[in-house]
Amino acid sequence: MISKLLGPRYLQLAKNWAPILGTWSAVGGVGLVWSTDWRLILDYVPYINGKFKTDD
Repeated sequence: MISKLLGPRYLQLAKNWAPILGTWSAVGGVGLVWSTDWRLILDYVPYINGKFKTDD
């Protein structure tokens, strides 16, 4: 369906750019965690969530 809408040229371009976009998305995600409060985001990761429990 998408190939009929876009055409073969743009389908090939999308296939070529998919790994690059995935890599930059991962870099952006790591940058987001680094630049924000890492504890706020990593509290949703199950394995890491239990390591930083405090008895308040």
